[in-house]
Amino acid sequence: MLKGKKIVLGVTGGIAAYKSVELLRLLTKAGADVHVIMTRSATEFVTPLTFQTLSMNPVNTELFNLISEREIGHISLADRADLFIIAPATANVIGKLAGGIADDMLTTTVMATKAPVLIAPAMNVNMYRNPIYRENEEKLKKHGYFFVEPVRGMLACGWEGEGKLQDPKEIFEAAMDALSVKDLAGEKILVTAGPTREEIDPVRFISNYSSGKMGYAIARAARRRGAAVTLITGPSSVQKPCGMESVSVVSAGQMRDEVISRAKGSTVIVMAAAVADYRPAARSGDKIKKNGETQQLELVKNSDILAELGRGKNGQLLVGFAAETENLLGNASRKLQEKNLDLLVANDVSADGAGFDIDTNIVKLLFKDGRVEDLPLMTKAEVADQILDRVAALRGKG
Repeated sequence: MLKGKKIVLGVTGGIAAYKSVELLRLLTKAGADVHVIMTRSATEFVTPLTFQTLSMNPVNTELFNLISEREIGHISLADRADLFIIAPATANVIGKLAGGIADDMLTTTVMATKAPVLIAPAMNVNMYRNPIYRENEEKLKKHGYFFVEPVRGMLACGWEGEGKLQDPKEIFEAAMDALSVKDLAGEKILVTAGPTREEIDPVRFISNYSSGKMGYAIARAARRRGAAVTLITGPSSVQKPCGMESVSVVSAGQMRDEVISRAKGSTVIVMAAAVADYRPAARSGDKIKKNGETQQLELVKNSDILAELGRGKNGQLLVGFAAETENLLGNASRKLQEKNLDLLVANDVSADGAGFDIDTNIVKLLFKDGRVEDLPLMTKAEVADQILDRVAALRGKG
């Protein structure tokens, strides 16, 4: 999505300026052409050379520099930008923008751009709560500026509270959001992700290798494209996405209850979780001790959540997943029909570049009308958008 996009990154004077280096890395890794503007105060925290090396573009610090003999610097950058990001943004620069003051390279360029502007504030908690600052932020929001709100934490000044710069990964997501077409606006999408755990005793459980990365990528992409998203997730180390309801569960039974209770209020359900098919017939209250050369464990079948959704479907679009190690197309086609799915995403988890706990996938998309699409090796984020492209088309929005 960001490949070839021209992004202007404004960096202001605060201790959080070092985090902008990580944000720049994420943007360039995604293929964006990033041009950095630093205020004079920002150069006291991080040198322009750092940003120039990573962006491979000159860093702009002075208002009256010419980019070329014919291009006035701030006007040229303002005209070329697809997106403007200010991270970190101090109370000072936010106050200037709210007041229409343009007295340096950064504020002048922002005032001259027609591109969307994304602001990530970072400041002392008392400054952040100051009513004058709150008015300035609300004023900019009314004029269409986007904000990535800071998080609560220990601040460099020694205070604890709101004002800590949001994680660069979340600012990156917000940048993607600002540039995304909202083709899923009005949709209520329920996404499941991750594994489930079925307890044997207080220290052991049955589970699988699912990391949750695929489901989380779908949830993020759906939110970015305008949908109201609910994520129901099994145990996962993946950072939970912002801007959506997130429900944590452990067992297949818990996931079933949470999914079924929300299904009727959803327009699209994407079942990306790897739900355990079986659970122990009885959970031991104490740790099972080693006793003899063998140990038998009786298993009973869990509820088939996907089949239950398929039987009770009432206008919802239902998307399932099939992780296979053999006869991929045959097994996936059978699952599509038996579970009454509209779309099934199938992958061979034994193939290189596909499967659990990695960042890439290779999938086949199977449709109710018999169509099959093969997607090449992609990142899971790219696969998520491909799936949602098909969802939008099936919902008449493509």
